[in-house]
Amino acid sequence: MTDSFAKPPRGWPAVIAPALALLLLAALRPLAVPDEGRYADISRWMLVSGDWLTPRLDGLPFFHKPPLTHWLQAASMAVLGVTPWAARVPGVLLATLMLAGVSLAGRRLADAALARRATWMLGASGGFLIGGQYVNHDIGVAAWIASAIWCFVFALWDGERPHAGWARAGFAACALGLLTKGLIGVALPGLVIGAWVLATRQWRKLLHLPWLSGLALFALIALPWFWRAGERYPGLWSYLFGVQQFTRYTGSGFNNEQPWWFYGAACALLMFPWAFFAAGDGVARLRALGTRQPPADSPHRRLAVLCWIWLAAIVLFFSLPRSKLIGYILPVLPPLALLAALGWQRALGQRRWADRAFVALVLGAATLPAVLTVMAPRIEAGKLSDDVALALACRAAPGDAVYVIGGYPMDLAFVAQTQTPLRVVRDWPRERTEAGDNWRRELFEAGDFDPAAAARILLEPPALARAVNQPGAWLLAPRTPDAALRPLMEGWQPVFAGHAWSLYRSAAPSAKGPEAPQHEGLPGCHAHGGKQRQP
Repeated sequence: MTDSFAKPPRGWPAVIAPALALLLLAALRPLAVPDEGRYADISRWMLVSGDWLTPRLDGLPFFHKPPLTHWLQAASMAVLGVTPWAARVPGVLLATLMLAGVSLAGRRLADAALARRATWMLGASGGFLIGGQYVNHDIGVAAWIASAIWCFVFALWDGERPHAGWARAGFAACALGLLTKGLIGVALPGLVIGAWVLATRQWRKLLHLPWLSGLALFALIALPWFWRAGERYPGLWSYLFGVQQFTRYTGSGFNNEQPWWFYGAACALLMFPWAFFAAGDGVARLRALGTRQPPADSPHRRLAVLCWIWLAAIVLFFSLPRSKLIGYILPVLPPLALLAALGWQRALGQRRWADRAFVALVLGAATLPAVLTVMAPRIEAGKLSDDVALALACRAAPGDAVYVIGGYPMDLAFVAQTQTPLRVVRDWPRERTEAGDNWRRELFEAGDFDPAAAARILLEPPALARAVNQPGAWLLAPRTPDAALRPLMEGWQPVFAGHAWSLYRSAAPSAKGPEAPQHEGLPGCHAHGGKQRQP
């Protein structure tokens, strides 16, 4: 590297520059569906309803995950407005926390040069520049898991007794991980630290951790929500921990089944091209084990042992279930970045041209995620409902009833900023017997926690025959409805045809009369300047 790139003051430009790039990229694309539309609107609904205890999907209690992500996103939208960028800001900040953790850990456990290189590698990766801007729980729990591991490592790294302050910070990070995505926020730091202290024969230090004060801090942070929500919604604990976590981990009836090698390929993709330098470091260390001379116990070797244990434990943990998603593996990005920096130093550190090559690779690695982000609106256009959402927002009144058939447009409520839940029309008794791991199951299982709300929101087909003569009623249907849906649409008047969805209104005249304004508009219309885009 050039001196200005390789030796920034205190190493913080290696954190700040990628964070600013991520903040910019987060503003350049609409919400992806289904996940971003779902989780962003759960947070928006928390803000609209004023109920910060209960995450809600389309107005129904949604307990797939604990609420910390939604608290942060709702708070962000309260300050910055209801936009995709505002929903992404908490994820950007948490990704930056993970990046800063790599910088700090590299400095404390090894040296500044390694820390800077690893930080640039992570900051220029797809895992950071794409995973850090995605609206879901994955980057948040990854940041808290990594923070918890680093805190316990700092507490145990030197001396005969642990550092109590760092250990307590580790307990707090575990509590925040639990509040973000459940048990893995505690289980994965425990798995990594447990394997590491056993492998390095430090287990006696665990006896001297500040267990009493640490667990008290953990309970103070994590338990109040579970207690209050469990009181309001009986069965929440068994559903969240039993069905959505334990059964999803051990069961075989869930979506996204992938082969055993999936996460190896995911690591290579998320940390491209740096993961190959990490693999080179691993191969070199395996070869060294075959020599008779024992390796020197240097800081780099100690750090490598920790990082390989961290990487192997989490990859193995997530490879066991059949259901696999790429975002699950984000907690391994910090050790991968440090191993890649060690591999670079081993392979190219003494080459005269290595600094220039590193700069070129950083720029090249960051370019691909940036291009994908810029292209996302075009790639996702056929799946999104933002065009019809804006058409609805500029025509409907806040209290109008909006019915949906033939699917569920996850991003529509967020873009239109509807003020009442969408009324989803299906044969719900049949769905209970046939629905797999999909949005339909999400809705009716959420409705089981609030049957009165479900009775108003999850409707059966005869409801459309009554609604067609109801003033201020709207219908959303797929742009190309199948034959089974067409009889349900009889009498509804077409208003707007979008890329994926079409908007209809009821045949009844407005109750306000011909001289009164026909609508007040939804907040989503005003947020876009009152302008309706054409399909």
